[in-house]
Formats: sequence, C-alpha cells, structure tokens
Amino acid sequence: MPDETKSPSSPPPEGEPKPTADRPATPGGVKATPSGSVQSETKPAPDKAAAPASKPAAAPAAPATAKPAAAPPKPAAPVPTPWDSPMIAKLKGEYGSGIEPLTHLGQNYMVVDRSLIPEILQVLRNEEQFDYCVDITAVHYPKRERQFDVLWVLYSFPRNERIRVKTQIADGETLASSVPIWATANWLEREVFDMFGIKFDGHPDLKRILLPEGWKGHPLRKDYGILQQDNDWVQINLGIESGQ
Repeated sequence: MPDETKSPSSPPPEGEPKPTADRPATPGGVKATPSGSVQSETKPAPDKAAAPASKPAAAPAAPATAKPAAAPPKPAAPVPTPWDSPMIAKLKGEYGSGIEPLTHLGQNYMVVDRSLIPEILQVLRNEEQFDYCVDITAVHYPKRERQFDVLWVLYSFPRNERIRVKTQIADGETLASSVPIWATANWLEREVFDMFGIKFDGHPDLKRILLPEGWKGHPLRKDYGILQQDNDWVQINLGIESGQ
C-alpha cells in the first residue's frame, strides 16, 4: 500500500506559516521552541488591571454665609408724662406754674421752683400727711447753668404713698434746711453737703458726715477726679504718701 504520510516536501496547508530553520512546522496555533517543545500561540487574556483608586469626593461647598440682619431700632425711651391727682389740682390752683407735676415709670414727682421749696415741703408735711422724709440727695450736671438737682423723697404712712420733690440750683446757691419740718433731714442734709458741697441755711450743725473735716473737694460731683485724694490731709494726719 502506498504510504499516506505526507512527504517533507509537501507544501503546508494554506493559512499555515511556512517552516524555517529556527521555526519548524507545527500544527496550527502551536509553535516550536528552540528546545523542541511545543507552545500554544494563544495569547493569555490580559490580567484585569486593578481599578484605580477612586478620588475622594470633593467636600460640599460651604453655603454662603448670610449677612446678619440689621439690628432692629431701639425702642424709644420712656418719657415723663403729666401727673394729675386731687392733691396736684389743689397745689396747682395755689402755686400755678411754680410746680410741674410729672410721672415717670410709675414714680410721681414734682419739679418745684427753688423759691417755693420751703413752703411746698411744709404743706406736704402738714396738710397732705407726708410725715416721713425718706431721703434727700442730689445729682450733678456740670454742663448745665443750674448744675444741681436736689431731691426730697417723701412717704405718707396714712396715704401709703411715695412722691418726690425736685428743684434745680446753681453752684454756690443755698437752700433752706428741712430740719424744722422733718428731724431726719439733719443727717441727710449733712451728707448732701459732704458729697456735693450744697449748703442748707438754718441747719443746726452743717458739717461733713462721711469724710473728715478739712478734706478738700466733694466726691460725688462729676468734676471730682475718681482717683483724687487730699494728699495734704493724708500726709498730715496719717504720715504717709497718698496711694493714688
């Protein structure tokens, strides 16, 4: 029988590479290595590349800061309003424009002309039963022509009512003492004299009550320096230099 094996000189089937010296003929899809081993020409599937690390998400943009709303306007400050009562009607009928009755935040007071002070206080004590002089004090307004407000705080036990009487005086002017009307005015007027330098005519013993005699100045005046001291008095009486 004839040998069916293809002779070496038979041409390779169509589509297969021709053999060369360093590349002997091999079946399709297989190649021979120099050592004679056969290796498939099928290319391995490439490894899946690792997914790149995801970028961190960008932080959300901060919302635009809203401008603060304009502050609401301040409410108007309370102002004094007229005060009326049977007692005021009686006093107005007698003294007219010499008194100005007002009320402020529930506190009743009257502004009285300085010349009427002794008489008005006497009437309030004797006829209107304001039998207790709670306090006498003052306030200094150095830029005003009449620099001082002097105030009497009065209380009536029978009426259970409190009022204030106020007058204005210039620096150096005096007022009549209220000691003949209320004995408690004695020490109260001394304190006003000590702290403000206001004198009360007819006071039985008008002298300092808080500071020593010989002290210079009146500490509750607005033009009295907060650190001021009578250096001479401290040196003479205490034998030391002032600490201020």
